[in-house]
Amino acid sequence: MRPDPYAWSLAPEGIAVTVGLLLAYALVLRTYPAPRWRIACFALGATLVLAVQITPVATVSNHYLLSAHLLQNIALAEWAPALCVLGAPPGLAAALRTVAAVRVLTHPLVALPLWLATYFAWHLPWAYDAALTHPDTLLHLEHACYFVAGCLLWWPVLQHEPQRLTDGAKALYLFAAFVLVSPLGLLLSLLPTPIYDFYVDAPRLWGLSPLADQQLAGVAMTAAEVVVFFVACAVYFARFLREEESAGELIPGSR
Repeated sequence: MRPDPYAWSLAPEGIAVTVGLLLAYALVLRTYPAPRWRIACFALGATLVLAVQITPVATVSNHYLLSAHLLQNIALAEWAPALCVLGAPPGLAAALRTVAAVRVLTHPLVALPLWLATYFAWHLPWAYDAALTHPDTLLHLEHACYFVAGCLLWWPVLQHEPQRLTDGAKALYLFAAFVLVSPLGLLLSLLPTPIYDFYVDAPRLWGLSPLADQQLAGVAMTAAEVVVFFVACAVYFARFLREEESAGELIPGSR
């Protein structure tokens, strides 16, 4: 029997993960202080992790609609990691520079492929259906993979250590992330038949057929990535142009 779609799930795992994130962050702050705006960013990221696991978003995602599940995935793989990485104290990032594994995993040529592989692997029909039919094990593993891969993706953009990318390189990196992940959402929106058996057999909500739900999921996923990556890309590209203009003004005879 499926729960009411408007019921809060109040999953203890989601609460435990969020509490664990906040406790770990509090311990980090004792050694590496951070300004209030960074603390607020991390708290918001942790709150987002909690929200998509205990609110009706989780109930609808886990039992009814693919579109809600993709919204949950985007929050865990893109939005929450970005906020948590932005909230990490610079002192911690500098200290992690000495850890070889961190230097490797946060390298753009490693972090981006790892994030893409995580996204595409978990969206394979058999993996997607398996996670949903094993919510106490595989679904938690899926969410953990998204969050960790998302943190690695955003680290070289939002932290200066151990990678030191120019603003131009960051803009190019974010543009590449969008270009390479966007086919997934476009594919879901264009396929003529539903590909996830779990949602084909799920009760329908709001008059959405399985195919309409899948098309909505693909469009929403692509739109969300346009907003996130294009806005971030535009910010760093604008900074890059300002730097180039300033450098040009310093060169004699450049004007």
